[in-house]
Amino acid sequence: MITSTANAKVKHLANLKRKRKLRDEEGVFLVEGIRMFRETPKMLLKEVYASESFYKKERRMTDEALKGSGAYLEILSDTVFGYVSDTKTPQGILCVVKQLDYRLEEAAAGRAAHLIVLNRLQDPGNLGTILRTAEGAGVTGILLDQECVDIYNPKTIRSTMGSIYRMPFYYSQDLKKDIGRLKDKGICIYAAHLNGRQDYDEADYTKPCAFLIGNEGNGLDEEIAQQADTYIKIPMKGRVESLNAAIASSVLMFEAARQRRHM
Repeated sequence: MITSTANAKVKHLANLKRKRKLRDEEGVFLVEGIRMFRETPKMLLKEVYASESFYKKERRMTDEALKGSGAYLEILSDTVFGYVSDTKTPQGILCVVKQLDYRLEEAAAGRAAHLIVLNRLQDPGNLGTILRTAEGAGVTGILLDQECVDIYNPKTIRSTMGSIYRMPFYYSQDLKKDIGRLKDKGICIYAAHLNGRQDYDEADYTKPCAFLIGNEGNGLDEEIAQQADTYIKIPMKGRVESLNAAIASSVLMFEAARQRRHM
């Protein structure tokens, strides 16, 4: 059992928690909690760390879940586990997991194509919520630009509640170019925009479609917004001008899901 925060493995875990560059260099990310541990595909598990108290209570479950994974288990004292944890009340189990690899084409094929395109989204909780909601709404993939928050940020991972393993996503090197690729495939591009003249529930989403969602404070880059075929809006009452990015995305995703219900 590791009992010191000066241990090399502990220091490495702490660095993985904080540093995106290190996570990307090693092709890994961290997940915490019993649910995320159970939902992690065994082929993606690399290392598992459990607190002393957790392992005493959940030894059978932990050992059973690790069978066939090839991952090794390390026990940490409760104090050390608290040091590497990213939560205020740690559940006692943390995993080092291989990053996922998707291609844009996997999410943009066929009549079922239903995409979310994110431009400069900055809040980890918003991104995680969008992934989780996207899975529930039948979205086929998420496209992000390089200015978006890291999808492997521990707060994002927690917010996905496991959807990180099932929702294809792709970080674009050139978002404008990739939106053009979507249009070439016959995918209609809708921008959620304050200048929208058409209410969101008046458009036809039964055909291949993608929704552009912008930064929480500033909305879409003008250059990206101009790539849209149609500007749509979610009507607001009172003095509210717009919705939170994750909520706006949810409204649009589920309207598309509603229209496609009997397809």
